[in-house]
Amino acid sequence: MSTSPRVLISGASIAGPTLAYWLARQGFRLTVVEQAPALRTGGNGVDLRGAAVGIAEAMGVLPALRDLATDIRALTFVDAEGRQVAGMPTSTFDRIGDIEVMRGDLARVLYDATTNDVDYRFGDSVDTITQDGEVVQVGFAGGTSAEFDLVIGADGLHSRVRNLAVLSEAEAAHPLGIGFATATVDVAFGARGEVTLHNTPGRVAGVYRSAKHRDAQAFFAFRTEREFGFPRDRESQIELLREEFAAGAWEIPALLDAATADPTFYLDAMTQIRMPNWSRGRVGLVGDAAYCPTAFSGSGAALAIEGAHILATALAESEHPTVAFARYERRLRPTVRARQRSAGVGGTMLVPATTARIRLRNQLTRLMVLPPLAARAFRADRPRGGPDRPPTRLRA
Repeated sequence: MSTSPRVLISGASIAGPTLAYWLARQGFRLTVVEQAPALRTGGNGVDLRGAAVGIAEAMGVLPALRDLATDIRALTFVDAEGRQVAGMPTSTFDRIGDIEVMRGDLARVLYDATTNDVDYRFGDSVDTITQDGEVVQVGFAGGTSAEFDLVIGADGLHSRVRNLAVLSEAEAAHPLGIGFATATVDVAFGARGEVTLHNTPGRVAGVYRSAKHRDAQAFFAFRTEREFGFPRDRESQIELLREEFAAGAWEIPALLDAATADPTFYLDAMTQIRMPNWSRGRVGLVGDAAYCPTAFSGSGAALAIEGAHILATALAESEHPTVAFARYERRLRPTVRARQRSAGVGGTMLVPATTARIRLRNQLTRLMVLPPLAARAFRADRPRGGPDRPPTRLRA
């Protein structure tokens, strides 16, 4: 590609800063625009596995991430009185070298690793995209405009870049029939070093509490026939969640109060993004914007990091962006397919649809039958022949 291509990345969470890190080291000029007024905090624990760990090591951020790693040791299922009815150690899913960190901690580490080489613009977003031969004209919501050689959407499930320039959300989104909510709550909830979950048919409420962190994370999931009918405004989201868990026992009433009072409260449909192409012309997508596997896959953050590294390598090695985008897709699609399939196991295990299925899940867990089966599904894409390393040639 030309000397010092100008690249706009929309999104400053995980995929965006990772891509910016690698492109900056190849001489690209990077601008990252983020709609939020500051770096987003909050979010549940995310797993870094396999190649993503090697990429973090090559970036020099692995020591910081290990210092911030959570200490969750078990999934514990409880009844309405809080008594344990089933559970499994989280080591069931781990391989040597895997780590889990809070999403907000990971975003901060990646931002700190790139802030000296990248122009970050918070509190703004992409409003219009026009491709004109060798350049992309971008209009911003703040009223300014600029030309870039490439535009990359790393702006998540509801990607504005994807909707404007690649594929509409109605065509790309595939809801899994489950609603999901999360928020930060006090550590008075839950058990230290555990994920505590309470099920009723088609619903689960839980607390994720790392003893190394000052706060806990509440989460709720519920089976639903809604697809694109989820409200976008906060008050309607809170009303929906309260309706779904109105008959909640255990600690659900207090947990609902705490979660819905939190400024970082989030609710949406559990949705995968599946697309025939992750790019169009000089506009490409990475991370959840292109191939969201959902939280139930346990691999969204790792997939964002792997995809960003593969895309950066392809762009650095190719003379034209369309060639680079094609190489990136060919390399990553098999991994994406495997990790999206694993989301079905997560949904079945965490949100059984009936009382009978809840009892079966609990029984299989107590008999130590379910943990190995679940672990096998989450590891289905593991490369053979030794430890996972960065999958391409770029090095810091």
